[in-house]
Amino acid sequence: MKIVVLNGSPRKGNTHALLKAFMEGANSHEIYYFDLSIEKVQPCEACDACEKLNGICIHEDATNEILSAIIKADAIVFGSPVYWWGISAQLKAIIDKMYAFHFYKYNLPGKKVGLITVGGDDVDALQYQLISDQFKCITDFLKWDFQFDKAFCAYDIGEIQNDKDSLEICRQLHKKL
Repeated sequence: MKIVVLNGSPRKGNTHALLKAFMEGANSHEIYYFDLSIEKVQPCEACDACEKLNGICIHEDATNEILSAIIKADAIVFGSPVYWWGISAQLKAIIDKMYAFHFYKYNLPGKKVGLITVGGDDVDALQYQLISDQFKCITDFLKWDFQFDKAFCAYDIGEIQNDKDSLEICRQLHKKL
């Protein structure tokens, strides 16, 4: 199975640790990891050039490489810290760019999707539900299969690295794909 892992965190903290644990557990699969704090993705400008270019974005950034990996993948795991009741801007930028390949070139039903979020509030707080609902809408629209949605609570940078139970949960999540 080919799995694309998108890390939407701008720093090497809790989201990074959880996704690293996921990839350790999924090491028998072919994994393509994109750290969106390094792989720069410009915001979509709604220029519609992708319509004329058969789904190719005109920006000279990581968009086309990441979208190409998503097209070839069997599964995508999105990881994000929780910022202001939503996902990070880094992750949202690539999700917005998915417009290019879905509408103009590719129909990709059946991809498996997982979501890992971490924030400072309790996991039953509204912010996690809002993010979950957003991903349910996205996956329903794209006809993708939302396989898991796992939220974690950690406030301080690096706090999750001491939470052996949470890391083990992430190591096992690949089994749900």
